[in-house]
Amino acid sequence: MSDASDHRTPSGEPVLSLKGVSKHFGAVSALTDINLDVHPGEVVALVGDNGAGKSTLVKVLAGVHQPSSGTITFRGNQVTLSDPATALDLGIATVFQDLALCENLDVVANIFLGREMSPLKLDETAMEVRAWTLLNELAARIPSVRIPIASLSGGQRQTVAIARSLLLEPKLIMLDEPTAALGVAQTAEVLNLIERVRDKGLGVIMISHNMEDVRAVADRIVVLRLGRNNGVFYPDTSNQELVSAITGAAENSVSRRAVRRQAQQEQREGGQP
Repeated sequence: MSDASDHRTPSGEPVLSLKGVSKHFGAVSALTDINLDVHPGEVVALVGDNGAGKSTLVKVLAGVHQPSSGTITFRGNQVTLSDPATALDLGIATVFQDLALCENLDVVANIFLGREMSPLKLDETAMEVRAWTLLNELAARIPSVRIPIASLSGGQRQTVAIARSLLLEPKLIMLDEPTAALGVAQTAEVLNLIERVRDKGLGVIMISHNMEDVRAVADRIVVLRLGRNNGVFYPDTSNQELVSAITGAAENSVSRRAVRRQAQQEQREGGQP
C-alpha cells in the first residue's frame, strides 16, 4: 500500500472539479460553497463527522440530488447531473455502502444486474468472460463467478460491487465506507482493490471514518465540517491535526493553515505552463 510520506502531486487537468457547490433542503444548508478537485489516478478521501455533508456530496455527484448552486466540471466540460443514469453515462460510478447486491443471484448476474436491456445484449458465455476479466483486473479472490453472493465474504462482496462499477468503464469511482464492518484480512483485500482501481488511471473518492484505512490508500484527505470545506491534508498529517479539522477544535487554526497551504499549491499549479 502507499507510503504515507510519498505525496503524489496531481498533474494535468482534474477529471472532476467542483466550484462553489451548495445544496439546500428547504431552509437547511447541507453543503455550502464546496470546492473539490480529483485527478486521474488519485484517491481522495472524504472525511468528517456524521452530518458533515459527505453523503450529500456523493449523492449530488451520483445524480441523486441536484445542487442548489455552483458548477461541476467533468473531464473538462461543465455538466448537469440530473439523475443517476446521466452520471453513469458520463463516467461517474458509485458503490454505496449497502452494495445493492442480490443474495440469491450469482456473481455474473450481480455484475450485469440492470444491464439486461442494454444494447450490448451479451449472452451467458460472453457475460461470464467479461465478469472474469473485470475480476482478474482487480486480482479478485473469488473462486467462481457462478456462486451465489450469499456464500461470499464481506470483502468478496465489496469486490463484486467494485467490479460491477467498472462495467461501463467509468473515469471516476466513489466508494462509500468500503471497509465498514470488515475484518483485518478483508479490509486489506479491499484497500488493495482501491489501489488497483487507482493504478488503472481512474479518479477515486473514498468516504471513510477509519483514519488508518484512509492513510493506507489516500493521496489527499479532504475534510468536510458542517457542510463546508475545512482543509486538505496528506496521509502523513498528524492525528491531532485531522481530528482538529474534523471536530473544529482549536478554533480551526490547523484547518485554516491547511486551507492556506492548499491555496498556495493551487496557485503554484495555476502558474505552470
